[in-house]
Amino acid sequence: MRVKLSTILPYGDDPIRNADAVTGLEKAGLDAIWAAEAYSFDAVSLLGYLAARTERVEIGAAILPIYSRTPTLTAMTAAGLDALSGGRFNLGLGASGPQVIEGFHGVPYDKPIGRTREIIEICRQTWRREKVHSDGIYKIPLPAGEGTGLGKPLKLINHPKRDSIPIWVAALGEKNLTMTAELAQGWLPHVVLPEKIRDVFGDALDAGFAKRDPELGPLQIAGGGVCAIEEEMFEPARQAARGMYALYIGGMGARGKNFYNTVFAKQGYEAEAKLVQDLYLDGKKEEAMAALPDDFIDKVTLIGPEGHVRERIAALREAGITYLHVNPMTQDSPKLLSRLKEWIS
Repeated sequence: MRVKLSTILPYGDDPIRNADAVTGLEKAGLDAIWAAEAYSFDAVSLLGYLAARTERVEIGAAILPIYSRTPTLTAMTAAGLDALSGGRFNLGLGASGPQVIEGFHGVPYDKPIGRTREIIEICRQTWRREKVHSDGIYKIPLPAGEGTGLGKPLKLINHPKRDSIPIWVAALGEKNLTMTAELAQGWLPHVVLPEKIRDVFGDALDAGFAKRDPELGPLQIAGGGVCAIEEEMFEPARQAARGMYALYIGGMGARGKNFYNTVFAKQGYEAEAKLVQDLYLDGKKEEAMAALPDDFIDKVTLIGPEGHVRERIAALREAGITYLHVNPMTQDSPKLLSRLKEWIS
């Protein structure tokens, strides 16, 4: 099974510098670059720039929140980015969370699974240049009695580069993951130990696979983590990983409503999940970082000597990971990615 190498465009106030660096990573063997959209610069602008600056690498949204655009705008955006990149775009979708959707966008966080399912269908209708129709959560066109009554079914004016752009879904909950395994081309998990994928997610994946259209092909899965193979970078990389995971496990949501915390607990860290969240939400971020178990950090990162990192890559491959996703911690990212590319080839 071929494994591709991917990374994410870092957040930053100089997006041109960050995006320009991708050209060197592409030459080093990078297969896919993703741009996130939280409450930062929007991902679409960055991806359009990446499409123009790169030649071979896949460009992907990881993720476009499902609440901040209409389904047809999401489809139009994906078709445009796919055309600009010559057919290299991956559409990553996700519900994000109430903290961002309601706190930043001011939109109610409701029906995430049903919305995602309908958005996927509407996107595919749009790319096939069918007259878009939906009578579920999304009413397209608006029925009589709503709006002006002048709406009529329309199809995309342009002919897309591809009529089946790959759709990836960031799913953690069981029902959402079942839907992903049924309908999507790829899965973007988070805070996942490769050794625990079958134990925690196996039943949900299998339920979706049982209804999956064979034409979608095997489900692609991204996995990896912060990566450092130079000894002087080991501790800074571990601290960076602790900071990121403490933020998600402890601070991305409220008590009782944090998907990342729930998954962390399901993977054998129930007591630690509560402790990290309590510390983080009480403003004790450094203590929350320190409360993350060492063995967890070792297993969800690629930090250490070559032998250790290669063992972790083997575990990811064994778990079904098809996109080795890394956040490089080094002074020479192209060199590091070139090494990783050799190890997965």
